Amino acid sequence: MRKVALIYNPISGQHSASRQCCFDAVLRTLRDAKIIVEPWQTDGPDAGARLARKAADEGFDTVLACGGDGTVHAVLQGLAGSQTALGVIPFGTANALAVGLGLAGAPQRAANKLLHAVPTRVPVGRIFYHDEEAREQSRYFIVAAGVGPDAQLMAAMDAGLKRRFGYVLYLVEGLRIWLGGSFPVFEARFGTGRPYTRRLSQLLVIRVRSLGGAIGSLVPGASLRSDSLRMLAFATQSRWHYLQFVTGAVLGHHRFSKIVDLFETGDVGCDAPENERMSLLAEADGEVLGRLPVRLAMVPDALTLLVPEEIAI
Repeated sequence: MRKVALIYNPISGQHSASRQCCFDAVLRTLRDAKIIVEPWQTDGPDAGARLARKAADEGFDTVLACGGDGTVHAVLQGLAGSQTALGVIPFGTANALAVGLGLAGAPQRAANKLLHAVPTRVPVGRIFYHDEEAREQSRYFIVAAGVGPDAQLMAAMDAGLKRRFGYVLYLVEGLRIWLGGSFPVFEARFGTGRPYTRRLSQLLVIRVRSLGGAIGSLVPGASLRSDSLRMLAFATQSRWHYLQFVTGAVLGHHRFSKIVDLFETGDVGCDAPENERMSLLAEADGEVLGRLPVRLAMVPDALTLLVPEEIAI
């Protein structure tokens, strides 16, 4: 790193008196290492992508995303396809990418690790979805993307309560959805040409080895280096089957079957009858995007990611 844009989300994560001190410590760590640093604060939902594109266009070799997975997701939209590297400083409620990179915990410690990180070229996912006016849109993703209850969970999260209660709110809302969820079914087509088709209630692509928190490693074999989509497919509407699998994942005993299966493919599409699409949401990196039909694919050699030396991704 020589010239860094530090893109900071002031409303990410839980507020505390020490938050500004942590941010100042990150700045000091970078500047003590003789790095040129410009702190840029986001001021809206599209600011992260806009500022990241600006940094790439103006010759910054690195953008450090200071926030949670939502901040990383926004910055990714501006950096995908460029040569400017992405680094992560965890300040958010959910910091799954930081966990996967061994950067979770104190922001200053993460900054110190990034000083010796290895710029690594990786593929990223891309999700094509439809907005409220039925227009096709697309986003890149690096942590996860899905259709089904995971997107319901993200849609249920109140931003103010998330800042106040943090990870606990994910557990509470997840339990509420499990108790009252209807888990509507959609059709998933795996591969192209002569695709394999299944009716599912949940499709969840995971790109990182660990999501952190209680669940940790949800998809065995997930890797940021992989050029394929590795995913969970739930062919059930049973709350009991969901509970069985999640409990097993928490305990580190994944049990796959025709009901909850593990798939790997380069391309997957999801659709449902038009009258059922309104009950099905799609998300990427924890951001609720839109509705079906949805297609997920991989974009090879898309991003330079700063990876700490000792971390296997």
